[in-house]
Amino acid sequence: MGGFFIPTNPTENAYFRVSKVHLMKKLSLLSVIVIAMSCNQTQKPEFSPMSYPETKKVDTVDQYFDTPVTDPYRWLEDDRSEETGAWVAEQNKVTFGHLNEIPFREALKSRLTQLWNYEKVTAPFKEGDYTYFYKNNGLQNQYVLYRYKTGGSAEDAEVFLDPNTFKEDGTISLGGVSFSKNGGYAAYSISEGGSDWRKVLVMETESKTLVGDTLMDVKFSGLSWRGNEGFCYSSYDKPKGSELSEKTDRHKLYYHKLGTAQSQDQLIFGGDPEEKYRYVGGGVTDDQRYLVVSASNATSGNKLYIMDFERPELGFITIVGHSDSDTSVIDTDGTTLYLSTNLDAPNKRVVRTDLSAPTSEHWKDIIPEKEHVLSINTAGGYLFAEYMVDAISQVFQYDYNGNEIRQIALPGPGSAGGFGAEKDETELFYSFTNYTTPGSVYKMDIASGASELFITPAIDFKSEDYTSEQVFYTSKDGTQVPMIITYKKGIKRDGKNPTILYGYGGFNISLTPSFSIVNAVWLEQGGIYAVPNIRGGGEYGKTWHKAGTQLQKQNVFDDFIAAAEYLIENDYTSSDYLAVRGGSNGGLLVGAVMTQRPDLMSVALPAVGVLDMLRYHTFTAGAGWGYDYGTAQDSPEMFNYLLGYSPVHNVKEGVAYPATLVTTGDHDDRVVPAHSFKFAAELQAKQSGDAPVLIRIETDAGHGAGTPVSKTIEQYSDIFGFTLFHMGYRVLPETVGDNLKT
Repeated sequence: MGGFFIPTNPTENAYFRVSKVHLMKKLSLLSVIVIAMSCNQTQKPEFSPMSYPETKKVDTVDQYFDTPVTDPYRWLEDDRSEETGAWVAEQNKVTFGHLNEIPFREALKSRLTQLWNYEKVTAPFKEGDYTYFYKNNGLQNQYVLYRYKTGGSAEDAEVFLDPNTFKEDGTISLGGVSFSKNGGYAAYSISEGGSDWRKVLVMETESKTLVGDTLMDVKFSGLSWRGNEGFCYSSYDKPKGSELSEKTDRHKLYYHKLGTAQSQDQLIFGGDPEEKYRYVGGGVTDDQRYLVVSASNATSGNKLYIMDFERPELGFITIVGHSDSDTSVIDTDGTTLYLSTNLDAPNKRVVRTDLSAPTSEHWKDIIPEKEHVLSINTAGGYLFAEYMVDAISQVFQYDYNGNEIRQIALPGPGSAGGFGAEKDETELFYSFTNYTTPGSVYKMDIASGASELFITPAIDFKSEDYTSEQVFYTSKDGTQVPMIITYKKGIKRDGKNPTILYGYGGFNISLTPSFSIVNAVWLEQGGIYAVPNIRGGGEYGKTWHKAGTQLQKQNVFDDFIAAAEYLIENDYTSSDYLAVRGGSNGGLLVGAVMTQRPDLMSVALPAVGVLDMLRYHTFTAGAGWGYDYGTAQDSPEMFNYLLGYSPVHNVKEGVAYPATLVTTGDHDDRVVPAHSFKFAAELQAKQSGDAPVLIRIETDAGHGAGTPVSKTIEQYSDIFGFTLFHMGYRVLPETVGDNLKT
């Protein structure tokens, strides 16, 4: 919905869906000897004085409720100016000059490359006469879509769509693929340089030839087919200024009929004055009878409408006419509608209603709200309910009358996903992962509930050597907050373990356990990886989310600070060995915490962060984030609250800030890079300590989705190298794999 979650799956989640979700070595001898002789040796950082590029100041002053606020780096908001481009180049020159001096940066890159190089395969799904799946051979920049005739063998699969051929460096990525009802056509979106603006192409699947117009300027959109004739998509009018930063404020739903020009596409929703919304998504139900439209002005809460194709004269029928809930259609049966909603149920429930009287006063509970947060899917004529129990998955199977059939036996504590299939399917596939277990795919017989391992990766990582523990700590106001701490078995709790504390805390996003190749390399180095489930997220439903929004946003920062203090007080680490990291809204988290408590950590790693809280809503889709943040125009109280924690506005003279590596992408049109530019400029101008405050600006890269593997490896070798170096390490804390130990 234009929010912040960075997908890690090979294809991005569509903005709105009605139909089911298909789930989709070597170092040099010299390096080895040095590491073997010197591992775990640290020394206090010795920094050479940093010489930063000159960043000019301008006399820009904004008035907020009679309070003047200076904005000396406003000029950096102009992403199209030669001056900004020159500044970016100079900053990168300084940053990479520093990174090049880190002695083990290449060793980290080598190990990341080595560990990444294993085959990754997703769950299969059926479309028409074929079974499809995504696969990455190891170091391919993008996943490749394969297919084989259903009933045949995956060993005979052919390449259907290979995004690696779009551009040599992998910076054009596949956004999502949607098949027509009979599987005869596939519409797919592509992103250039990580931008949220997409192009959509259509392929005739049997011949694999492109047909019709390439649709331009599609944004925050799923692709939902009506039969085999055409599909719905969403977009904004193209901005008059920079497409990477100009505000986009009116979303519209269109229908594209194959064989016609995009200029002839039918505007379905969003054209009338009363239909002005920032986010509009539409999808055709599986039975092809209905068009469902979701409309909202924020990343939380939506209105919901439905059109019956059998009675088009009725137009759109209102299911929910307000934005006080998150409600969606999960299935239909004739005129019976099945809905997922958090209306009067912060942890969500499943209800049933009839098209003749679809509004909330007529809803009947099928799966009532329970203690834990619910997410729902359908498969084989059943409902599959996943509950988050302290961020850990539990899955139950229900019939459509709400009778519990069974609890699904999962492989262990962790995150399960999928559980989607067509009504006539007898089996489904689901994924399972946690912080120490690479994602595997399981096949489940829907009738019996029996599961078997279907795909498991052959990765050069010994999961059995690592463990995760869940702890509960007390935040500033007494709230109990869970945190999962992952590390190599046998570490000493001596306060000297290099630790990354990662957080998000916003937009109802839940941080559930999942395996990461990059984090595996960190764990191999003896590092600790800690993830608290702080307020603002969705781990405990709408109440937990709202407790970290607007005038309660400080709760998020307090929860994160308390997590750091817990790790320090319990000797997992100390401030000298602690790094804080987060991206997007998590970048705001890091920026706020490092400006409020610069003494707490030795390294700060804000990525693609929302850092200027007075102006975030003036860029691209930023106005839609007001539900979580509020805006500086709302009231004097809200303005002063935002000003009180906005990272850009709270960098102080005379303060020693931790070693900081700000990261962003020059094509990020979700959270524009100006946030990061201005924050870095403030830090460089005011840093009183010796630690470097640098910005790494990736070119041809956006908010994160679709980033090529090669760029990801380079980025994390830089991030981990910078982190360990500024914790005092001059050699890697551990050898990088058992095969290298002497």
